Amino acid sequence: MNLIDLHQDLAFSSMRSDVINGPGQSSINELKKFDSTTVFSVVFPHINTWNEFAKTLTEKYHMLSQSTSPLIQILLEQVKFYYYVSRSENVPFVSRGSDLSLKGLKMIMALEGTDVLTDPFDVFLLKSLGFRSIGLTWNYDTKFAASCMSEKDYGLTGAGMELVKLCNSNGMVVDLGHSSRNTILDTCEISVSPVVFSHGNVKGVFDHIRNIDDSCIEAVTGTGGIIGITAIPPTLGTEPSIDDMVKHMDYVGDRFGWDHVALGSDFLGISTTPRGFGSVDKMADLADLLGKHSDQVLWKNAQRVLEQILDK
Repeated sequence: MNLIDLHQDLAFSSMRSDVINGPGQSSINELKKFDSTTVFSVVFPHINTWNEFAKTLTEKYHMLSQSTSPLIQILLEQVKFYYYVSRSENVPFVSRGSDLSLKGLKMIMALEGTDVLTDPFDVFLLKSLGFRSIGLTWNYDTKFAASCMSEKDYGLTGAGMELVKLCNSNGMVVDLGHSSRNTILDTCEISVSPVVFSHGNVKGVFDHIRNIDDSCIEAVTGTGGIIGITAIPPTLGTEPSIDDMVKHMDYVGDRFGWDHVALGSDFLGISTTPRGFGSVDKMADLADLLGKHSDQVLWKNAQRVLEQILDK
């Protein structure tokens, strides 16, 4: 079985649990059990805090959600963790499209949120460090783009437009997970490469602040991009389960085309999981429910899009 997962928080979780051998939602050893696996290995350069915004996040997510403060030191520590995994566990980084066809486990290093960036030209530094994906926002507005939590959805700024253009011309994935509606629409209008909505669900199935509406789905798919349906419980439904994940996938596939459906589990970044989908060893169950669409959703669509982006 092959797998491309567009979002896992391995490094962030490594600060509090064993993500190499551990029994949690995901681990390096469990991911190695697939024939070919590529995981967007997320760098989340934030430290947890509790403040007024944390209260707001908790109310909107309907689960305990801490606020965070971004730190460049945390970014570097998480990058070093992935370098350690690469050396000690023989897990290569994906740098070009052809790497995706290699057997075994591979990592795509992905930044979640541009809070720590000084200017658009930091793209060159990130690429030198090994990053191949940049998420424009987490839950905070930045100098580049408005987030899904924005009180005033200003979309992409001038600096954000430059950042997207630099990502396009340097083979970097532009990830719109957590982005606001206008950020998504603005990005899709100017991007000359497919864009990725790495981990979220759709308002047409369940209305949640992290889910996107049909206009955003149409914009993403219009670039040739993909929607990574996620396992974040509050975004799935009132009694979240693996069946709800399939409902969100069906919605995108049936209305916008099955070539645009993918998976972004958010394993190790969520405190609870949907019923029936508690860890990576449940991927076979998800494949069974998807039937003839399983290969498309679990790896083929993502591989096609990533090959187009990374080889520029």
